[in-house]
Amino acid sequence: MSDPDARWGAAAVRLVGEVVVPAEGRGEVIEGGAIDIDAAGRIAAVGPEHELGPAPDEVRRVGGLLLPGLVNAHAHTPMTLVRSAGDGLPLDRWLREGVWPREGRMTPEDAWWGMTLGSAEMLAAGVTTSCEMYLFEEQVVAAAVDSGARLVITPGVIAALAPDGDVGDRIGAIAAFHDEHHRPDERISVGFAPHSVYDLSPEQCGEIAAEAARRDALFHIHLEETEAERRLVLERHGCTATRALADAGVLDAKVLAAHGVWLDADDRKLLADAGAAVAHCPQSNLKLGSGIAPVAHWLNEGVGVGIGTDGVASNDDLDLWEELKLAPLLARGIEHDPQAMDATTALDLATRSGARAIGLDDVGELRQGAWADIVRVDLDQPAFTPRIDLLTLLVFAGSSRFVTDVWVAGRPVVVDGEVTTVDVGRARHEVEGRGRRLAAG
Repeated sequence: MSDPDARWGAAAVRLVGEVVVPAEGRGEVIEGGAIDIDAAGRIAAVGPEHELGPAPDEVRRVGGLLLPGLVNAHAHTPMTLVRSAGDGLPLDRWLREGVWPREGRMTPEDAWWGMTLGSAEMLAAGVTTSCEMYLFEEQVVAAAVDSGARLVITPGVIAALAPDGDVGDRIGAIAAFHDEHHRPDERISVGFAPHSVYDLSPEQCGEIAAEAARRDALFHIHLEETEAERRLVLERHGCTATRALADAGVLDAKVLAAHGVWLDADDRKLLADAGAAVAHCPQSNLKLGSGIAPVAHWLNEGVGVGIGTDGVASNDDLDLWEELKLAPLLARGIEHDPQAMDATTALDLATRSGARAIGLDDVGELRQGAWADIVRVDLDQPAFTPRIDLLTLLVFAGSSRFVTDVWVAGRPVVVDGEVTTVDVGRARHEVEGRGRRLAAG
């Protein structure tokens, strides 16, 4: 793969504004802060401007609040093409009657346009990284490269789509895809994504996990999303899905479990002991009536947590700011405790913790050596007045509509609220027509 950033050029630059930096894992705001970005797109220095060394040749006094790019820990972004399909149906019928028939008519070109529009939607909202579970992985990667986004692509493995349920060829194809496209320094990381334990057998999941572990790649699976799914797996295997995965050796891999709404205490301990993480998707879980995940328990018990939007058909958008606000509100509500999750913890789930959940350790925080994935938020808003506790305001009063500028690896991808890397009007036109064709059958 050639350098996807070459066409934007590279130059060292200093950004000056108020800066959100790590502080004992929670974050604090440096007033009069600055971030030095080197020509490779990494952060060379960060701190109060008067404490930094000599400035690069270019200094941009952007003002506002500079925070890490948000991380969408679980998404199916090409589903922009099937946005709102199957509304009002429970998960199993939503898939069978609303989503899968349309996706079955999808072409590779459709998927490219769906990912392109969704990538632009996320970048405009300050979401610089997404972890995608989808088919059409070649097109998903190509669209992300073109848009300038950072991508963890985990190609799907679905037994229901394989002849006689044999997924061996698909596993081999993903392994080869990983070896060709896994280029973290070029913004693309590759993992494996078996759909679920109710679609694949635990033994098949174990085989996939072994391939992922050999490559230190992410193993990304839907887990305990609905009560009906939990009952089905218990009846079929005599144990929970998490226990079945553990017995198959899956937890030896780098595991990201999506949803986790119905995990019990034993399941959570298995995940915590294995260093696994869960992607919390509160809005999708509410829209599908799947339940409310006890995230405060996950955090207290040592389970890694990120937050995600899930697919656009079950959300129906890719605006992680909504999840960022909803996660602590739901945690407080179901625990009857206003201290169940504070604002800085929620922000961490959308940035640093979310990045770790999807296998990235140099994304999600503004610190020396990390990638310069940066979002500028306009603070000249009524919602940020009076500016007494800025991080709390950011979570509970903030919004994607206050995002003005976004950089990925130091390259501007959103300037003055406009995505510079995607013809959004053309992408909207393409997805409108293609989405209508898929809906029509």
